[in-house]
Amino acid sequence: MRAAVIREFNQDLSIETVEDPVCPDTGVVLKVSACGVCRSDHHGWSGEHPRIKPGRILGHEYCGEVVEAGPLAKYKVGDKLIAPFILACGSCHACQSGVSNTCPDQVAPGFSCQGAYAEYVAVPFDHNLVPLPDNLSPKLAAGLGCRVTTSWHALNDRAAVRAGEWVAVHGTGGIGLAAALLAKAMGAKVVVVDIVPEKLEHALKLGADAAVNAADGRAAEAIREITKGGANVSVEALGIAATTNASIECLAPLGRHIQVGMPIGKTAVMEINMNAVYMKNLALFGSRGMPAWRYPSLLDMIERGQVDLTPMVAREIGLSGASAELKAMDGPTPPGTAVITDFLS
Repeated sequence: MRAAVIREFNQDLSIETVEDPVCPDTGVVLKVSACGVCRSDHHGWSGEHPRIKPGRILGHEYCGEVVEAGPLAKYKVGDKLIAPFILACGSCHACQSGVSNTCPDQVAPGFSCQGAYAEYVAVPFDHNLVPLPDNLSPKLAAGLGCRVTTSWHALNDRAAVRAGEWVAVHGTGGIGLAAALLAKAMGAKVVVVDIVPEKLEHALKLGADAAVNAADGRAAEAIREITKGGANVSVEALGIAATTNASIECLAPLGRHIQVGMPIGKTAVMEINMNAVYMKNLALFGSRGMPAWRYPSLLDMIERGQVDLTPMVAREIGLSGASAELKAMDGPTPPGTAVITDFLS
């Protein structure tokens, strides 16, 4: 099969013909229909992610059609499926307790095994997958494996956002834009934060109530002014110290900070304003992925037209175009995300 492989960090992915994946007993092999290019991929491509080494095929936001099924698989050849990036075992205490996104035996294609920057991908533990709705395009469905599900879990299951609350979103990349759209659909008022004016304008056009340019370092103060006292919920969507502290400091008393951005490499351990946490009685939530059983709640919201996620996808690219997208993440990026839909170019 054709795949994009890391051979050197911070260099173009190598487009190669590699062996087709072996079908796992507990899962399937998908012919990949679409795969998103995520900032988490950039962490691997740049060498920041400790689990990703040269030889790895990236790609954890994907959907596709079953071309082979293992003897213990739930699905069959021909089924069209969406995959979460966390493939939980289904039998451990975490999985049986409904928090499969914390499964200690989880598999994560693109991180712990070969991913979907390829024509085919092996997917173990296929009970985590869900059917692709007929009215959902593959290019949009691909993002449901990571950026959208992660945002939905953070807002709904972790911070329990309520209608009428102010939600601040720090960073309007894939996860941040998804969080802004979902928060609006939940009835919240949304203020977005970024340093790229075009991304702020894009978010405002999509319904954000206010926007703050963080270039001057006064984002938290500006949010407190806009919200007349501070946000009730704040989403950090980059995983760096500056936005984490801005997220904490912009909150009203009893506010909820959600750490959605991945702190990794040099940002894995960071200095944060614990005095603000203490003085304002804040709650801090970590949020990674989403338990697979929560998919129906999100898909129902999309199918009922309660939220339109189509503006998230800005570019459809070929497999050979992934390198340029990853390189662009070294600095500020334009609005919207890129999705690989052509695996032969």
